[in-house]
Amino acid sequence: MNIEKIECGGYRIGIPVPFPMKYVYCYLFKQDDGYVMIDVGLNYREARDAWLEIFDHLGLVPRDIHTIYLTHFHPDHSGLSGWMQQLTGAALYMHEVDAEMITRVWGEGSSQVEKMKEMVLQHGVPEDLADGIAEHMEKLHKNMLPLPFPNPIGDKIELGNKQWSVIHTPGHSAGHVCFYQEEEELLIGGDHILERITPNISVWPGASQHPLHEYIDSLRKVKAYSIQKIYSAHHAPVLNVGERIAELIYHHEERLAYIESLADHQTTYEIAKVLFSHRELNPHQWRFAIAETIAHLNYLEREGRILKHRQDPIVYVRYDSN
Repeated sequence: MNIEKIECGGYRIGIPVPFPMKYVYCYLFKQDDGYVMIDVGLNYREARDAWLEIFDHLGLVPRDIHTIYLTHFHPDHSGLSGWMQQLTGAALYMHEVDAEMITRVWGEGSSQVEKMKEMVLQHGVPEDLADGIAEHMEKLHKNMLPLPFPNPIGDKIELGNKQWSVIHTPGHSAGHVCFYQEEEELLIGGDHILERITPNISVWPGASQHPLHEYIDSLRKVKAYSIQKIYSAHHAPVLNVGERIAELIYHHEERLAYIESLADHQTTYEIAKVLFSHRELNPHQWRFAIAETIAHLNYLEREGRILKHRQDPIVYVRYDSN
């Protein structure tokens, strides 16, 4: 059991996920009238069992949870939300942009898998790998059901009987939010700022086509707050917040410069093969690698540093090699 007491009467709880990061950190805060939960994990047996063990350890029953907040719609954060909502009867809140995305991507009649395959093919991914990407995404669907019934989140919430501000931080997802407690100088940051890894910033069908611009703007927005500690969703809390934000911005500046140097009548897939040549990627990882590379290429194109040639597949060129 992975549980730790934190400020404001809260608990930081590691819920297992079947991915390399091993855990997604979710949060429980005790209120006068019950508990508030932040993020829930992926819907699979190990995660469900972990929550039931946590409830038993804390001496609470599911109906003690009266409110659930989601930082964003990605499966490792929201996949269990429908199950948890049914179990607890809690009201559930998330940003309206991600509430729309969770239905678009995982709802009945969704065409997201087909659109994803179409997108990666347009960017030069071979047919067999595109099929593998689509197949893996389709399998993930079962880890998202049942879907929740979300309400739009407001500007303020209460956690541990304290007021927290809701900060909209688009980038990792268009509706990503963080929660800020001014007196304690705490941020519950979801996937916005992570201590050991760089959050994935990707382009997805039906979502923002310029997430990297949004992400860097969101980093600068958060930097304006006085924050001593970020409780993030993966790995250890972030303590040197200003330094970490500067590192993340510098990382993307370096990455952009390198990708710009590779844009010599190359497809996204050809560029991504160079970027990730140090790793053996499975179809799930290739989906993120391609989507992240597109996000950087879109940034460069918007900044006038490269040109997109809408061929079949799409290729990119630097201005000096056009």
